[in-house]
Amino acid sequence: MHADTQPPVWGEDVVTLAVEVLRVLADPTRLQLAGLLLDEEKSVSDLASQLDRPATGVSQHLAKMRMARLVSTRRRGTSVLYRVENDHVRQLVVDTIGHVEHLLDVVPAHHRPLREVT
Repeated sequence: MHADTQPPVWGEDVVTLAVEVLRVLADPTRLQLAGLLLDEEKSVSDLASQLDRPATGVSQHLAKMRMARLVSTRRRGTSVLYRVENDHVRQLVVDTIGHVEHLLDVVPAHHRPLREVT
């Protein structure tokens, strides 16, 4: 590192909002929901079924995630489909899980060949 290189200093508003985003994701159900929405849109009933949780609770979690702009929605007929808001949210979730896998596993799941991932 060069002596004249300074670490980034973010404004208080940026740090405060970043902490709030991380706080919303720091819930096991919401992190699981984000993971389920990384690659495809899903309805509340699909998500509730996959998590084996009541749809009302899943819906409440999704509302908090939507307020934090972690997920967005679109209507398809009478259904509302959820997806991660953007690639930044996707990368945040992927990197968080990847980091934890490195802490827990000798060979993390994201480094194993596809046939070995459990």
